[in-house]
Amino acid sequence: MELFPRKNIKSNGAEINITPLVDVTLVLLIIFMITAPMLFNGIQLTLPKTEKVHKLQLNSKQVVLSVSRTGEYYIGKEKIMLVELLDELKSLLQKNNKEVVYIRADYGLSYGKVAKLMSYLKSRGISNIALVTEIEEKEL
Repeated sequence: MELFPRKNIKSNGAEINITPLVDVTLVLLIIFMITAPMLFNGIQLTLPKTEKVHKLQLNSKQVVLSVSRTGEYYIGKEKIMLVELLDELKSLLQKNNKEVVYIRADYGLSYGKVAKLMSYLKSRGISNIALVTEIEEKEL
């Protein structure tokens, strides 16, 4: 005697075929993936501050480039000139076996100067760049 006896269920041929549903879903997904980046190009935005970002613990093995409000460059606590910057960064990346340069730019520094710095680094082979920010405290 079975605890859960099986009943003879006969199919009447009205089974649901999900293949067309999957096909339509995949087509819609592809269309969305292609058109979504186009929707955001050319839109002028005032960018918000971040509330929470990935938690990052900077240490001495990471390559951190700091830029002061006056445009002075520092690697760690050592001040460095722009002409020496590229060689020093490449040397540290190779020495520490790292790929990312973390840029800490002062809030008062203009966006254009940070963009020029990033362009300078990228055009000279340092393409993996991360910007370091602080978490904005919520006002109650």
